[in-house]
Amino acid sequence: MSPEQQHEDEYSDALIDFLEVVWGEGYLSPGGAEEVARILEGADLEGLEVLDIGCGSGGIALELVERYGAGKVTGIDIEGPVLKRARERAEARGLSGRVEFLQVEPGPLPFPDSSFDVVFSKDSMIHIPDKEALFADVFRILRPGGLFIASDWLISHDGEPSPEMKEYLKMEGLSFGMASPERYAKALEAAGFTEVALKNRNPWYREVAKRERAAIAGELYEAACEAAGKETVDHNVGTWTAMLVVLESGEHCPHHLRARKPG
Repeated sequence: MSPEQQHEDEYSDALIDFLEVVWGEGYLSPGGAEEVARILEGADLEGLEVLDIGCGSGGIALELVERYGAGKVTGIDIEGPVLKRARERAEARGLSGRVEFLQVEPGPLPFPDSSFDVVFSKDSMIHIPDKEALFADVFRILRPGGLFIASDWLISHDGEPSPEMKEYLKMEGLSFGMASPERYAKALEAAGFTEVALKNRNPWYREVAKRERAAIAGELYEAACEAAGKETVDHNVGTWTAMLVVLESGEHCPHHLRARKPG
């Protein structure tokens, strides 16, 4: 069965256009190139083979080659519209030979054991509910000594979300499978990773999200409406408003994640 039959796209062209107005061309999550630099701080990608899980519209995968010198980046996603954008960007920048974008089905990663030096992901594993299976698979496809580097959107606890979190998730309308920092750490360790490190980014994004909401409702409003339509923009003003409640409470807690497969 094809990926199109397995999965109904959630990221419409309108939503992609809106998010790129807010977060920058090629970015479907916050912080742009500066946040990518913070996630990768101290890591050397020069000449390495990198897998980008949930590559979206391709901005980061291209950056891993252009700015960080990765030898080859394979970006994977389950969504057709974002991959179309990613491939167009790679071709326009003359990087099709070093960056490959693949549409995959939900489930096990379609790569042999020990395929990559680095597995990277930015704010996309939230869409994968089974963290234990995911990290076991990431461990499998990493080469000995390989590095897992990521950020993701976490919830501060396991169990029933608060009414405020439920309202935010309803507004997002996306297939979010949030889990706690404790569950992420345990899943990474159970998979066999060492040097497991998590860093709470709630204080950073709490303040950034306030500025984003103000911009969406103010200075960016007309440009966003022109790009994505008034209905999409107005809905997302409400989404950001609901998100700020759970950021302020700390229940929504984006994290940086890092771990190593023993050599």
